[in-house]
Amino acid sequence: MFAGLPLTFTAPWILTALALLPVIWWLLRLTPPRPREIQFPPTRLLLDIDQHEETPQRSPWWLTLLRLLLAAILIFALAGPVWRSAEPLETGDGVLWVLVDNGWTSARSWDTQVGAAERILTAAEQEGQPLLFAATAEGPGQNFAPESATTALDKLRALEPRPYPPLRAELSLGLRKAAQATPPSAIIWLSDGTNTSGSFVDDLADIVGQVPITVFTGLDTPMGLKDLNNDTDALTLKVARHPDQKLGAATVRALDLKGLVLGEVQVNFDSGATETEARFELPSELRNDIARVEIAGEAAAGAVQLVDDSWRRRTVGLISGQSGDLDQPLLSPVYYLERALLPFSDIRRPRVSDIDEAVPSLIDQGISVLVLADVGRLPDTTEATLREWVENGGMLVRFAGPRTAGGSDALIPVRLRAGDRSLGGSLSWKQPQHLADFPEGSPFAGLKVPEEVTVTRQVLAEPTSDLPERTWAMLEDGTPLVTAAPIGAGSVVLFHVTADSAWSNLPLSGVFLNMLRRILSVSNVVAASETAEDGTQSNSVLPPLRLLDGFGRFGPPPVEVTPVSAADFQRAAASRRTPPGLYGTEDGFRALNLMKRDDELAPLDLSVFGESLAEAPYPTTDPLDLRAVFFTLAFLLMVVDAIAVFLLAGGLSRIGMRSRHINAAFAVLFGSVLLVNLGADRAFAQSTNSELQALESTLDTRLAYVLTGNPEIDDASAAGLSGLSQFLAERTALEPGAPSAVDIARDELAFYSLLYWPIDPAMDKPGDQTIARIDTFMRNGGTILFDTRDHINASATGFGSTPATLKLREILEDLDVPPLEPVPPDHVLTKAFYLLDTFPGRYATSPLWVESLEEIAARGDRPVRAGDGVSPILITGNDFAAAWAITETGEFMYPTVPNNPIQRDYAFRSGVNIVMYSLTGNYKADQVHIPALLERLGQ
Repeated sequence: MFAGLPLTFTAPWILTALALLPVIWWLLRLTPPRPREIQFPPTRLLLDIDQHEETPQRSPWWLTLLRLLLAAILIFALAGPVWRSAEPLETGDGVLWVLVDNGWTSARSWDTQVGAAERILTAAEQEGQPLLFAATAEGPGQNFAPESATTALDKLRALEPRPYPPLRAELSLGLRKAAQATPPSAIIWLSDGTNTSGSFVDDLADIVGQVPITVFTGLDTPMGLKDLNNDTDALTLKVARHPDQKLGAATVRALDLKGLVLGEVQVNFDSGATETEARFELPSELRNDIARVEIAGEAAAGAVQLVDDSWRRRTVGLISGQSGDLDQPLLSPVYYLERALLPFSDIRRPRVSDIDEAVPSLIDQGISVLVLADVGRLPDTTEATLREWVENGGMLVRFAGPRTAGGSDALIPVRLRAGDRSLGGSLSWKQPQHLADFPEGSPFAGLKVPEEVTVTRQVLAEPTSDLPERTWAMLEDGTPLVTAAPIGAGSVVLFHVTADSAWSNLPLSGVFLNMLRRILSVSNVVAASETAEDGTQSNSVLPPLRLLDGFGRFGPPPVEVTPVSAADFQRAAASRRTPPGLYGTEDGFRALNLMKRDDELAPLDLSVFGESLAEAPYPTTDPLDLRAVFFTLAFLLMVVDAIAVFLLAGGLSRIGMRSRHINAAFAVLFGSVLLVNLGADRAFAQSTNSELQALESTLDTRLAYVLTGNPEIDDASAAGLSGLSQFLAERTALEPGAPSAVDIARDELAFYSLLYWPIDPAMDKPGDQTIARIDTFMRNGGTILFDTRDHINASATGFGSTPATLKLREILEDLDVPPLEPVPPDHVLTKAFYLLDTFPGRYATSPLWVESLEEIAARGDRPVRAGDGVSPILITGNDFAAAWAITETGEFMYPTVPNNPIQRDYAFRSGVNIVMYSLTGNYKADQVHIPALLERLGQ
């Protein structure tokens, strides 16, 4: 201490320099300040005056005092002043033992504990004293030999609270051997103030004898949670506190898997009580979602209780083969699935329409079951990804539909009977079929089959020897309704009807919900790591999945953690080898919590040490190093001294910067700033060609054509769409911009509702990524008009085996194309703007193919479909672009075959109807009701 103040110095010997202050004062009095300079013209005359001895003028007393004060402050700063230094501890002259508790009970005040240890170790480092440093939660594998304080400081900085109690008894043997080799001169124990199992205190007293021991106590101990129970009415658990804890209340929160708060309760302790109960009175559905219970604001592993996988709901991903643009939600193929699955599962919908991206994104979200509603042919990369996921334990559930009937990939449980694409490959009956009783080996066994459930359409399975074993449900006539097959550790399930009520009223019944519940109940909850090669479940050990650290945060498992036997898991306790956390896999895990039902936070009993014990409180404030304050004050005094000397020397008269110099400097500065701003504006105004094209396509409605690489075909497409755009501007309210040429592999397609794609037999087949882009464009409501331009060479009955037709088939074989049919007489295309019954181009013999309306007919009076009723694909061979193509002078570039002006006029009208159809969809669909309305009105 210094003069009775809590002030000490790290280098007190430097204070002896204060004795030099009188010498400094004498020197300062003899050194005057610099004389003041004044210009005097007759100074030349003074040079002839004889020089006499001059006595310097003395410095002003106040300037001398200022400089003496500056010197004194510098001496104090160099001496290392420290305010409120800690009281000296008994450290002895030999080896100092420093023991630190680093269990979970140290988490709340860990910084305080580390700060106290750093001061002790820093003092030992300055004194050069050897010491033994040990942490009570690190186990017996530590080094118990004396070491330098520098090494101990490095260990302390790497230390952190462990998610289990301090295992002090494990150190007894190592400390006893260390005392026999080199007895300690003193012991300092930074304790957490809690008692633990074992006889460490008695062993330590026996080891050290009468060696002085200082124990730091009074650490703020965190509260703990234990005895979790999920009763009929509520979820309850006990909140425990240390007897010395002053807080009488706490807030307990229940969180779900996403970290969202499901419930929060306030608990209060009775006077003198160390335990109280927290009670969450929530509906059972919410309680089943609870994954973690914690004390708010308590960052400690013991303040957390985890809920294991037996409470976990399944996560289900849903993907529809139809576009997500629906006029009426009740017509969505996944509407009934969502309503049926939501009560007992978590639904995940993809954020992207590209199935190549949607499937991996859902798998990355940890889904247990993936449902595909009428997804016909999967891309090869997606099929490989799904197969790997299923083999690792996932469950794939597929529903049939028009796309599935037209053809599917290999990821189905049974082979389907092939059928004509326009017919859909499905079976129709004169009378609806009822469900048969579920087979005994089926997961649906025991469910009551409602009599009102009927099936009107389905896809058929090829008869095979293993078909009965793979059938989970069938109709009265014996045809399968639900089939399934194992693939690796997972399985694939196929409903042979749609997910909506188009082919069956099954989704409207209660048995549909129970069937989905049964499917989820048999989905795998054990990971592939627990599955033997033959597919049997081993269930021998549970590997660590996510473990808690000392602060109650999840983290990856350390390397020294070992798996826990499933048979012994109930008896496992939190320790260094088995920290608290989740054990198992993402599909199935168990929770190991820190505090058990009988655990308590008892105070530490130190009475066995007797008179050799000295208890010390942890410092509430850190020592303050005042060197920065003194150096700053010295610098300020130096500035004041410089200003004083400047004024005494007449410095004010030397300030003579002219105003014109200042103005010039400001002009240069202003010009520089202006140039920088102009450059920034010029850089900001720049834009790329792609951004300009995107802006133009957004501001104006444009027709677009696909570049083939053949100049003749591309020029004809550009001229044809230009002529159609002019015709649209003259005859309709639409004024489209100039046609856009689209690189199908690179350009953004979302700006266009209609793409004209002339087929060039010599063009290369699009790659997988391009096919995925095309598929996404069609799923999002876009329409592609494929034109083979060769129907004059094709057969009169449809598409022949021309080179362009074969190239078109090659392109479409990897796309999820719906069933097609020629435009029927009552289709919206026939009345979108003009009333048409044919769609000629340069040729007039090819029909225009659109998505089949057969599904609509099966639904009865339900004209609204996904994608606003717009067919994603149109196919013709009539060479529309050649019929529309005009030169810059307005002349037609190609004659029609036969050369008929009426045919060309109808070709333009066909183009108008196609454009209006792609833009407005089923806007004109209600015209089918006009005859009935006119008849009712008596007209």
